[in-house]
Amino acid sequence: MKLIFRPYSKTSFGLSLGLTVFYLSLLVIIPLSALFFKSATLGVSGLWEVLTENRIQQALYLSFGAGGVAAIINLFVGFLFAWVLVRYDFPGKKILDSLVDLPFTLPTAVAGIALTTIYAPNGFIGKYLTPYGIKIAYTPIGIVIALVFIGFPFVVRTVQPILEDLPKELEESAYCLGASRFQTFTKVILPELIPSLLAGTSMAFARGIGEYGSVVFISGNLPGKTEILPLLIVTKLEQYEYAKATGIAVLMLVLSFTIMFGINYLQNRASRRLG
Repeated sequence: MKLIFRPYSKTSFGLSLGLTVFYLSLLVIIPLSALFFKSATLGVSGLWEVLTENRIQQALYLSFGAGGVAAIINLFVGFLFAWVLVRYDFPGKKILDSLVDLPFTLPTAVAGIALTTIYAPNGFIGKYLTPYGIKIAYTPIGIVIALVFIGFPFVVRTVQPILEDLPKELEESAYCLGASRFQTFTKVILPELIPSLLAGTSMAFARGIGEYGSVVFISGNLPGKTEILPLLIVTKLEQYEYAKATGIAVLMLVLSFTIMFGINYLQNRASRRLG
């Protein structure tokens, strides 16, 4: 029996494309356009004044700096988790695999309260560090820890399926040709994982710079020290300064998009090389 492949008709393509564009406009384009229009009411001089305000710049450096550091940590921590879950069998493996998704399901405010309880000066861990002059809660270090907690599952879940589907024959062939374990990892395994590592790291970074719930408690919200941009946006909204709040949001949007575009470009280049 001969099977005949019939391509999708132009009608179904037009309907699918129309629904896609409609939902994209409804969920993304229209809200972002409103954001730009609202911030435009400040004018160029007003917007520049907002963006050059010392308090906002300090919050900007903290948000993107802490988000970048946390993303780099998540790159290694997430890869380690994925490697252990795929390459080794041990008691409690399924439980550990389930716990990886906990930051996805746990309310961020609960995560922030839990981390503050642990790392505060009188917390379970903080009380042992305080005598040595080490402070974690209410410092940038606490913010980084919170961002690592909510971001590492992105790296784990993007790298894990690639590791599982990686043919074992590639490694065996490398061993047969005389390659060491280090050479096999750097020349055979790692190139296959680079696109997924970049994808997971970029998602962890994007989640980190916009995170609010888990950071607002452990940061202490000290202006100029531990105040993040999302909190500053909420503060401006509570003060009915809507144009300034949207101006800060536009700044975050532009910077985030630029960084994500660069990461996606590197990811696509790596994918094309593998292809």
